[in-house]
Amino acid sequence: MDYLPLSDGAARQLIDSSTLFSEWNRLKLQASRYEGGMYWKRQGDYEYLVRTLAGGRQRRIGPRSAATQRVYDAFKAGQSQAQSRLSQLQSALLEAERLNRALKVGRVPSSVVDLLRTLEDVGLGNHFAVVGTNALYAYETAAGVRIVQGALATQDIDLLWDARKRIQFVTDLGKLQTSMLGVLRRADPSFRRKEGQNETAVNARGFEVDFLRRQPEGADPHPFRFSDDEDDLWPVQAVRASVLTTARRFEHVVAASSGRMALMRTVSPKTFVEFKRWMASQTRSRLALKRRRDARQADIVEALLKEGLLMDRPGD
Repeated sequence: MDYLPLSDGAARQLIDSSTLFSEWNRLKLQASRYEGGMYWKRQGDYEYLVRTLAGGRQRRIGPRSAATQRVYDAFKAGQSQAQSRLSQLQSALLEAERLNRALKVGRVPSSVVDLLRTLEDVGLGNHFAVVGTNALYAYETAAGVRIVQGALATQDIDLLWDARKRIQFVTDLGKLQTSMLGVLRRADPSFRRKEGQNETAVNARGFEVDFLRRQPEGADPHPFRFSDDEDDLWPVQAVRASVLTTARRFEHVVAASSGRMALMRTVSPKTFVEFKRWMASQTRSRLALKRRRDARQADIVEALLKEGLLMDRPGD
């Protein structure tokens, strides 16, 4: 067998902790709307409402009136409620992560979970999809199984950048006032651009993050660097990556051996199977060892689909 079912205890814990994490994520997003603050500022006889934003920015709401007072009161009440609920759920999340660790619920490399959590925390998660071997972690978690380690072993992760959203991406990254490499360093300060491979970041433990993009279409910029920082990363064009870019997304909560969880965004299992079959057929450009692994991974995911353990999208 290329995969085995989770124990009943681990499966129950996985369901419970995933539900809790999803709710925590939802509340975290809700609380982010109240980041910064709101206060009254007086200039002579004039008083007006100011909204403070990330990066020290401020926005004037309007002069003091019954309407702006209601805006202020609603903001303060919403902020207090969101922070209180998030704090309560944070305690429950820490306990869920402890149980995940005790029951061996997760086994995703910590570097992967830390990276995914960071991308979500800074608001860039929806610009990237995990493609390649690491996508198997999302599929096995959704199916409630453990895929054999031999089919999973890898020391890197491939992140497909969605060039169709480049304008929004540049805007979102610009708000952070950092580079893409700077974002990675929030997950692990040891990340640096790999010499001779501008699309790859590597950390002190040798874990690599490769950024891919589709081949240029229409108004796609080419070449493209994530930011104006000369040391930043350049996503590399990948053959047939347009298939993955336009594929339906598959999202699932995954867990590390430490119990820490993250949302993994990847492509639908059927697309994964089709793409891996294509890669396995590339006899002239791909090593036989890699082609055998491609075929095996396609077989595993296809079997999970046929047995009904894995749906092409969560909730089906």
